[in-house]
Amino acid sequence: MKNRYERHSLETEVAFEFLPAGERNCIETPCGFLNHMIDLFLHRAGIPGRLTASGDVEVDAHHLVEDVGILMGAAFLDLFRKGPCERYGSTALPMDGTLVLVALDISGRGGLTWDADFPSPRCGTFDTELVREFWTAFSREARLTLHVRALSVDNSHHLAEAVFKGTGRALKEALVPSSLPSSTKGTWV
Repeated sequence: MKNRYERHSLETEVAFEFLPAGERNCIETPCGFLNHMIDLFLHRAGIPGRLTASGDVEVDAHHLVEDVGILMGAAFLDLFRKGPCERYGSTALPMDGTLVLVALDISGRGGLTWDADFPSPRCGTFDTELVREFWTAFSREARLTLHVRALSVDNSHHLAEAVFKGTGRALKEALVPSSLPSSTKGTWV
Protein backbone atom coordinates (compact mmCIF):
# COMPACT_ATOMS: atom_id res chain seq x y z
CA MET A 1 0.00 0.00 0.00
CA LYS A 2 1.29 3.44 -0.91
CA ASN A 3 1.37 6.04 1.81
CA ARG A 4 0.88 9.15 -0.34
CA TYR A 5 -1.69 9.64 -3.07
CA GLU A 6 -1.84 12.54 -5.51
CA ARG A 7 -4.21 13.79 -8.18
CA HIS A 8 -3.27 16.61 -10.54
CA SER A 9 -5.58 18.16 -13.12
CA LEU A 10 -6.01 21.52 -14.80
CA GLU A 11 -8.64 22.27 -12.12
CA THR A 12 -7.21 20.86 -8.88
CA GLU A 13 -4.15 19.61 -7.01
CA VAL A 14 -4.97 17.06 -4.31
CA ALA A 15 -2.71 15.00 -2.01
CA PHE A 16 -3.74 12.55 0.71
CA GLU A 17 -1.80 10.30 3.02
CA PHE A 18 -2.63 8.00 5.89
CA LEU A 19 -0.93 8.95 9.15
CA PRO A 20 0.25 6.63 11.93
CA ALA A 21 -2.31 5.67 14.58
CA GLY A 22 -2.65 8.32 17.23
CA GLU A 23 -1.70 11.24 14.96
CA ARG A 24 -4.09 14.16 14.51
CA ASN A 25 -5.78 14.78 11.18
CA CYS A 26 -4.40 17.65 9.12
CA ILE A 27 -6.92 18.87 6.55
CA GLU A 28 -6.05 21.91 4.42
CA THR A 29 -8.25 22.94 1.53
CA PRO A 30 -9.67 26.36 0.61
CA CYS A 31 -13.10 25.07 1.65
CA GLY A 32 -13.58 25.25 5.42
CA PHE A 33 -16.80 23.23 5.45
CA LEU A 34 -15.16 20.39 3.50
CA ASN A 35 -12.20 20.47 5.90
CA HIS A 36 -14.58 20.05 8.83
CA MET A 37 -16.47 17.16 7.21
CA ILE A 38 -13.32 15.24 6.17
CA ASP A 39 -11.91 15.66 9.68
CA LEU A 40 -15.13 14.24 11.18
CA PHE A 41 -15.11 11.29 8.75
CA LEU A 42 -11.50 10.32 9.43
CA HIS A 43 -11.90 10.78 13.19
CA ARG A 44 -14.98 8.53 13.37
CA ALA A 45 -13.31 5.94 11.12
CA GLY A 46 -10.29 5.93 13.46
CA ILE A 47 -8.00 6.49 10.47
CA PRO A 48 -5.81 9.58 10.74
CA GLY A 49 -4.90 11.36 7.53
CA ARG A 50 -3.39 14.43 5.95
CA LEU A 51 -5.23 16.09 3.07
CA THR A 52 -4.03 19.09 1.11
CA ALA A 53 -5.96 20.40 -1.85
CA SER A 54 -6.29 23.47 -3.98
CA GLY A 55 -8.44 24.21 -6.95
CA ASP A 56 -10.58 26.57 -8.97
CA VAL A 57 -12.89 27.48 -6.10
CA GLU A 58 -13.39 30.90 -7.67
CA VAL A 59 -15.67 28.98 -10.08
CA ASP A 60 -17.21 26.94 -7.26
CA ALA A 61 -16.13 24.05 -5.02
CA HIS A 62 -17.45 21.25 -7.26
CA HIS A 63 -14.15 20.23 -8.89
CA LEU A 64 -12.32 20.38 -5.58
CA VAL A 65 -14.88 18.30 -3.66
CA GLU A 66 -15.22 15.69 -6.41
CA ASP A 67 -11.45 15.33 -6.87
CA VAL A 68 -10.93 14.97 -3.12
CA GLY A 69 -13.55 12.19 -3.16
CA ILE A 70 -11.85 10.51 -6.12
CA LEU A 71 -8.40 10.57 -4.55
CA MET A 72 -9.52 9.54 -1.06
CA GLY A 73 -11.58 6.71 -2.57
CA ALA A 74 -8.50 5.40 -4.40
CA ALA A 75 -6.46 5.58 -1.18
CA PHE A 76 -9.11 3.70 0.79
CA LEU A 77 -9.32 1.01 -1.92
CA ASP A 78 -5.66 0.26 -1.20
CA LEU A 79 -6.44 0.18 2.52
CA PHE A 80 -9.25 -2.31 1.91
CA ARG A 81 -6.84 -4.63 0.11
CA LYS A 82 -4.68 -5.09 3.23
CA GLY A 83 -6.47 -8.26 4.28
CA PRO A 84 -9.72 -9.89 5.31
CA CYS A 85 -12.08 -7.71 7.32
CA GLU A 86 -15.64 -7.89 8.56
CA ARG A 87 -16.60 -6.13 5.33
CA TYR A 88 -20.01 -4.78 6.44
CA GLY A 89 -20.75 -1.82 8.66
CA SER A 90 -23.77 0.25 9.56
CA THR A 91 -24.88 2.90 12.00
CA ALA A 92 -27.82 5.10 12.83
CA LEU A 93 -26.31 8.46 13.69
CA PRO A 94 -28.27 11.24 15.42
CA MET A 95 -27.28 14.90 15.23
CA ASP A 96 -29.82 16.81 17.30
CA GLY A 97 -33.04 16.64 15.20
CA THR A 98 -31.37 14.78 12.34
CA LEU A 99 -31.11 11.00 12.12
CA VAL A 100 -29.15 9.30 9.34
CA LEU A 101 -28.83 5.60 8.57
CA VAL A 102 -25.57 4.59 6.87
CA ALA A 103 -24.80 1.04 5.71
CA LEU A 104 -21.84 -0.07 3.64
CA ASP A 105 -20.21 -3.11 2.11
CA ILE A 106 -16.56 -3.23 1.08
CA SER A 107 -17.81 -5.17 -1.91
CA GLY A 108 -15.49 -4.40 -4.80
CA ARG A 109 -18.54 -2.97 -6.58
CA GLY A 110 -18.66 0.77 -6.04
CA GLY A 111 -21.95 2.55 -5.84
CA LEU A 112 -23.96 5.03 -3.84
CA THR A 113 -27.65 4.78 -2.97
CA TRP A 114 -28.74 8.16 -1.64
CA ASP A 115 -32.00 9.14 0.05
CA ALA A 116 -31.17 12.35 1.92
CA ASP A 117 -32.60 15.70 0.84
CA PHE A 118 -31.01 18.86 2.19
CA PRO A 119 -33.51 21.48 3.37
CA SER A 120 -31.30 24.35 2.16
CA PRO A 121 -29.00 24.75 -0.85
CA ARG A 122 -26.00 25.88 1.23
CA CYS A 123 -24.19 25.59 4.52
CA GLY A 124 -22.51 28.98 4.63
CA THR A 125 -20.99 29.22 1.15
CA PHE A 126 -20.81 25.43 0.63
CA ASP A 127 -23.30 23.94 -1.84
CA THR A 128 -25.01 21.07 -0.02
CA GLU A 129 -25.39 19.08 -3.25
CA LEU A 130 -21.61 18.58 -3.09
CA VAL A 131 -21.97 16.24 -0.12
CA ARG A 132 -23.56 13.69 -2.44
CA GLU A 133 -20.93 14.43 -5.12
CA PHE A 134 -18.14 13.63 -2.65
CA TRP A 135 -19.68 10.30 -1.61
CA THR A 136 -20.48 9.35 -5.22
CA ALA A 137 -16.83 9.82 -6.19
CA PHE A 138 -15.50 8.19 -3.01
CA SER A 139 -17.69 5.08 -3.19
CA ARG A 140 -17.02 4.60 -6.91
CA GLU A 141 -13.22 4.83 -6.53
CA ALA A 142 -13.11 2.83 -3.28
CA ARG A 143 -15.34 0.18 -4.90
CA LEU A 144 -17.53 0.48 -1.83
CA THR A 145 -21.30 -0.02 -1.77
CA LEU A 146 -22.69 2.83 0.33
CA HIS A 147 -26.29 3.48 1.37
CA VAL A 148 -27.27 6.78 2.99
CA ARG A 149 -30.79 7.48 4.18
CA ALA A 150 -31.97 10.47 6.19
CA LEU A 151 -34.78 9.42 8.52
CA SER A 152 -35.29 12.95 9.86
CA VAL A 153 -33.59 16.28 9.16
CA ASP A 154 -33.63 19.47 11.21
CA ASN A 155 -31.03 21.42 9.18
CA SER A 156 -28.47 21.02 6.40
CA HIS A 157 -25.38 21.28 8.58
CA HIS A 158 -26.56 18.46 10.84
CA LEU A 159 -27.45 16.32 7.83
CA ALA A 160 -23.98 16.73 6.27
CA GLU A 161 -22.28 16.10 9.60
CA ALA A 162 -24.35 12.98 10.30
CA VAL A 163 -23.52 11.55 6.86
CA PHE A 164 -19.75 12.05 7.26
CA LYS A 165 -19.66 10.85 10.88
CA GLY A 166 -22.00 7.94 10.16
CA THR A 167 -19.95 6.76 7.20
CA GLY A 168 -16.81 6.94 9.31
CA ARG A 169 -18.37 4.87 12.09
CA ALA A 170 -19.74 2.28 9.64
CA LEU A 171 -16.35 2.03 7.94
CA LYS A 172 -14.59 1.51 11.28
CA GLU A 173 -16.94 -1.42 11.94
CA ALA A 174 -16.40 -2.90 8.46
CA LEU A 175 -12.60 -2.71 8.72
CA VAL A 176 -12.33 -4.87 11.85
CA PRO A 177 -9.89 -7.67 10.89
CA SER A 178 -11.46 -11.08 10.35
CA SER A 179 -10.04 -14.59 10.38
CA LEU A 180 -12.57 -15.52 7.69
CA PRO A 181 -12.18 -14.62 4.04
CA SER A 182 -14.12 -11.45 3.20
CA SER A 183 -15.91 -13.22 0.37
CA THR A 184 -16.94 -16.78 -0.51
CA LYS A 185 -16.19 -16.01 -4.17
CA GLY A 186 -12.45 -16.33 -3.67
CA THR A 187 -11.84 -12.80 -4.89
CA TRP A 188 -11.42 -9.56 -3.04
CA VAL A 189 -11.44 -5.91 -3.96
